Amino acid sequence: MHIFRPIRWIPLVVLGLLFLAPLNSQLAAQDTEGARAAVETIGLLGQETAPGDWMTQVDDFFGTYIVTPLETVIFFDFWTEKWLGSSVPFIVIWLLVGASFLTIRMGFINVRAFKHAIHLTRGDYDDPTETGEVTHFQALSSALSATVGLGNIAGVAIAIGMGGPGACFWMIVIGILGMSSKFTECTLGQMYRKVDKNGTVSGGAMHYLKDGLSEIGRPRLGKFLAVLFAVICIAASLGGGNTFQVVQSLGAIRTEVPLLDAKPWIYGLVMAGLVGVVIIGGIRSIGAVAGRIVPFMCGAYVLTALYILGNNFFQIDDAIKSILSGALSPDAVYGGFIGVLVIGIQRAVFSNEAGTGSAAIAHSAAKTDEPVSEGIVALLEPFIDTVIVCTMTALVIIITGAAVDNPDLIAGENKSGAALTAIAFRTGGFEWFRWILYAAVILFCYSTLISWSYYGERCWTHLFGKKSSIYFQFLFIGFVFLGSIVGENKILVFSDLLILGMALPNMLGLFLLSGKVRRELDTYWDKYKSGELEPADPLETLVSREPAEGSPDEQ
Repeated sequence: MHIFRPIRWIPLVVLGLLFLAPLNSQLAAQDTEGARAAVETIGLLGQETAPGDWMTQVDDFFGTYIVTPLETVIFFDFWTEKWLGSSVPFIVIWLLVGASFLTIRMGFINVRAFKHAIHLTRGDYDDPTETGEVTHFQALSSALSATVGLGNIAGVAIAIGMGGPGACFWMIVIGILGMSSKFTECTLGQMYRKVDKNGTVSGGAMHYLKDGLSEIGRPRLGKFLAVLFAVICIAASLGGGNTFQVVQSLGAIRTEVPLLDAKPWIYGLVMAGLVGVVIIGGIRSIGAVAGRIVPFMCGAYVLTALYILGNNFFQIDDAIKSILSGALSPDAVYGGFIGVLVIGIQRAVFSNEAGTGSAAIAHSAAKTDEPVSEGIVALLEPFIDTVIVCTMTALVIIITGAAVDNPDLIAGENKSGAALTAIAFRTGGFEWFRWILYAAVILFCYSTLISWSYYGERCWTHLFGKKSSIYFQFLFIGFVFLGSIVGENKILVFSDLLILGMALPNMLGLFLLSGKVRRELDTYWDKYKSGELEPADPLETLVSREPAEGSPDEQ
């Protein structure tokens, strides 16, 4: 049994030490009274507390002993110079250089394969006999449900509030470049996926880092990076894929529901129950739910935003000018040019996850025997997520002046981006438009939670075995509840740290394995251009999608 093998617990011990070492050092540095206060904070001495104080104590402990130590490790500055106007975290340089390199290495695949990606997503080349669990469209929907979420609604508002309109420009740039990163990692996810005797697929960065690097003569590095990625991804699924979604969606609706404002833990309890119902079903359930929720909520959100933009059509020109001017000659109040660049890249990668390796887990389950085809489908994600949805959100916020009129929602410890976007929708359209946004916020939150639970569970079972997955499911559900009682700013930093931290091992693997992907791409592209890849028979595909009696889809 995997869970009882001592070596399987090494990553968990490492993660525990990462959290506990700073705690021990800080407690040792304090005097007796300080140490006692720290212990009281986590409730170990059993003192009675006033109603509601327990939430403040959990929040303080979370920020002091988890977020701050992680921030010093993952967000260390690459350099800090006065003439730059801001410090530059190494992870930001790592992602920007990596995405640019892969765009050139893959021959600008983000541009030349765009049309083909649409045909693949529509199912024009689907073959029901190929290996996998879900269709191209369902895999894209599952991955989009993890990327198109509160990062688009809350993240964009936070980016503009902290970096001004210019941050939107750099979000678009990294979104376009990130299409190549997404293509590379999802192609590798297909190339190195594992399929068991029951047809269950397991794939992702933890597989291609280990097996791919072993093939090119770096087995030790591959094993180390695979374990490191899996550990960070598990933690990220509890942060950006979990607590961030809960705290932002709660922040948007709590003012409308007095009960939730007074007792926010009720929201966490309800959401935890709803998530638990779905995640037990695995990828087939997630694919089915996401395949229905994502198109609906994206459509409703985009149509509402389009109405607001159409109603303020003559202001779009000024909004675009403010984005360009803010990007190229930003105000010093936002941290200067580098400050705006850093904020834009952080929010874009948090939103579309390009380069982090997360989407490769979902796309590895797609039914195809051509790994490159799924990579091409995947490159649509950053375009839809960042170039379309994030840009529309940014334009609505800029045109309505919501960020300028409500700076308190982003300043200090608040970081309530979803609430700021709700104000923008209400200001730019009808009063009841905010209810459309609230519905989108809750659905985005829910779909992201169930998709990220799958990502985290795949990494968990990779380390500890399938039989231990139930432990992760309970842990994930517990963090859904935690998200309802922890402060917005701490959750934002915690989520950024872990989502972006996944890129440290993953992007190194993409660098080293880019040659293998390029060879696969050249072979596939030759087949495509020569007509060897024939579109599927629509009638055959339709018949194949009807579930057979007793199939998993009926369960």
